[in-house]
Amino acid sequence: MAFIKKNHQGILLSFLLALVANFLGNQFTIIGGPVFGILLGMVIALFPRNGGFEPGIQFTSKKILQFAIVLLGFGMNLFQIFAVGKQSLLIIIATISIALIVAYFVSQWMKIPGNVSILVGVGSAICGGSAIAATAPVIDAKDEDIAKSISVIFLFNVLAAFLFPIFGDFLGLDDIGFGMWAGTAINDTSSVVAAGQTWAASHASDVALNYATIVKLTRTLAIIPITLILAFYRSRKSSQVSVKLSQTFPWFILFFLLAAIVSTVFQLNTEITASLTALSKFFITMAMTAIGLNTNIVRLIKSGGKPILLGFCCWVSIMLVSLLMQQVLGIW
Repeated sequence: MAFIKKNHQGILLSFLLALVANFLGNQFTIIGGPVFGILLGMVIALFPRNGGFEPGIQFTSKKILQFAIVLLGFGMNLFQIFAVGKQSLLIIIATISIALIVAYFVSQWMKIPGNVSILVGVGSAICGGSAIAATAPVIDAKDEDIAKSISVIFLFNVLAAFLFPIFGDFLGLDDIGFGMWAGTAINDTSSVVAAGQTWAASHASDVALNYATIVKLTRTLAIIPITLILAFYRSRKSSQVSVKLSQTFPWFILFFLLAAIVSTVFQLNTEITASLTALSKFFITMAMTAIGLNTNIVRLIKSGGKPILLGFCCWVSIMLVSLLMQQVLGIW
């Protein structure tokens, strides 16, 4: 009862706004519910509210976010991912590495705060908003840093969904080549699917769409080693203040992996996995709404130029390295 009394206002506000954001995300899939959630939250944050909302908003942005990542694991079949992933593994490693390297050096050059550069780099390298959501608790990122990073990733998601099919035709990619490129170089799963659907409609084939989706899911698994490395690094860096690895270890990531193993080994009913994945996506939207509620939109706009340039550098480098690796491996 004490927990409910303390948190119910913030959780309820986040839930109601997430319902609206989820509806809008279903109508405009290229944007998605989480982005609408952040936008709605930032708009509501412009209006004064009493302090009773804050504990529930904080709980939603942290704990519900972690629970959502765990549920996401039930939507993965590791056997299917590994089968296609073997061919794309070298490209995935190359694109993730270049994104993180570019994020580090560009952020150093432009003096971008460390957490923002990490979130933009990881979001660009792995899987957009989901990677940011998984990484943020590990590095103890502020809500404003998360919102800023999500906004940058969203911008390039929209551009990619529109431009990749056009660029793919211009470059003369076949279905597998385009699927590989989209799966390794577009940030977010929703935008990968959107680009794949556009390609499929114009080429009368679902090969690229299916290939891109599986490659993207393979890339998503990189969340696990990246978050573990960041947790270890943070514990070492914070050793002066007695922060142990056990305190910073992202236990929810292990539960995410366990969920994927359970889904794969026991071959859970597709209706069950689809329901759990849908619930996970709603909780992510709910958490992003809470993050928006804790974000000062005016300050975000004023400080958004450098992160956008950082995101652009990461995005372009990933696109080029993905194409280069396809050339080297004889895929394209």
